[in-house]
Amino acid sequence: MINSVLVTLFSRDLAKLKVELESYKTETEIWKVAGDIANSAGNLCLHLVGNLDTYIGATLGNSGYVRDRDAEFALKGIPRSELITRINSTIQTIQKVIPTLSKEQLESEYPLLVLKEKTTTEYFPIHLAMHLSYHLGQVNYHRRLIA
Repeated sequence: MINSVLVTLFSRDLAKLKVELESYKTETEIWKVAGDIANSAGNLCLHLVGNLDTYIGATLGNSGYVRDRDAEFALKGIPRSELITRINSTIQTIQKVIPTLSKEQLESEYPLLVLKEKTTTEYFPIHLAMHLSYHLGQVNYHRRLIA
């Protein structure tokens, strides 16, 4: 079933996000922006965990998480250790929720209209995994650009 593949991909890429954050020489660099790069690695991290905690944790797992999307891009200077704690929490959410999704749930309509068109519940986590991968690449580029 796709559940185990999704858990593996999310866990892998969120672990890589931790490695990226740990690879910055200083915590200050995590929050820098340069040139046309508008989002820092810290803000991208907050955005990624907020996204997953909303659309998997709250929507599919009824976690009670309430998203503040504006804060994901406005907050600055959160310690690296707190960002990593948030990533670890999101990994736990993924590992708790995704395996519980039944074939019927995956084939049903995703509970929220997020994109322009309705999707299945199976489609939406795949979309989220690709979104994570896209921003993970941006974090990697940001780290190398700032160094």
